[in-house]
Amino acid sequence: EISEMSEKSKQNVAHGLAWSYYVGYLKIVLPRVKKSMEEFSRANPNALVCRETWKLHILVPLSCDIYDDLEKADSNIRYLTDLTETTLTRAGTKKRVYKHSLYAIRDEDKLWHCAVEYATPLQSLYAMSQDEGAAFSREERLEQAKLFYRTLEEILKGSKECVGTYRLIAYEESGEAETHFLSREILWHLRQQRHEEYTLREGNQPHNPSTTLSSTELNIQISESDLPQPLRSDCF
Repeated sequence: EISEMSEKSKQNVAHGLAWSYYVGYLKIVLPRVKKSMEEFSRANPNALVCRETWKLHILVPLSCDIYDDLEKADSNIRYLTDLTETTLTRAGTKKRVYKHSLYAIRDEDKLWHCAVEYATPLQSLYAMSQDEGAAFSREERLEQAKLFYRTLEEILKGSKECVGTYRLIAYEESGEAETHFLSREILWHLRQQRHEEYTLREGNQPHNPSTTLSSTELNIQISESDLPQPLRSDCF
């Protein structure tokens, strides 16, 4: 009965992580992203050409496999600099610092510049699947990662403060080792944003192609129902 009540009220690991990530981090930093990008653009007018990409690009690998160093994950991704820091007093910590890193993504002989980082709560999902005490299987981790993405997307869509400040990049890595898989995923989204900016400037209806993993695809791929799945303790 408790399990059924938890499902109906969405008292679930991924659901809680998504809300915590939004309330405790994204809602604080996203409204300040545009200003930081504008400051950098004034100092480096040739770097951030496409205003539509002046967002925080949030990587959501459904495997929950996160690299601390993006340059080691893909040699076509190069750290450039940090954007202007935001300093706030939070939860008893004086002058807590929030900042984002700007990267140069190589596209053949061209460089794209964007702020990009992983959705850090996925590290918790990964750690839980490695800890016997959490009784969290790989299959459950994948289900929860997809639910995290859907929940976060829904939260951000309803947030007036965060409109136009982010881009979620959800992806599922193939089983084969691909040297530049991550940079290709990011570049795809950067190109789409540039195309959207161009069509809007020309007064045409923006083209909205299917993303790497759209919400509709995730709904189909995850399960028969959109409800969170119960966490089992009979396997690991």
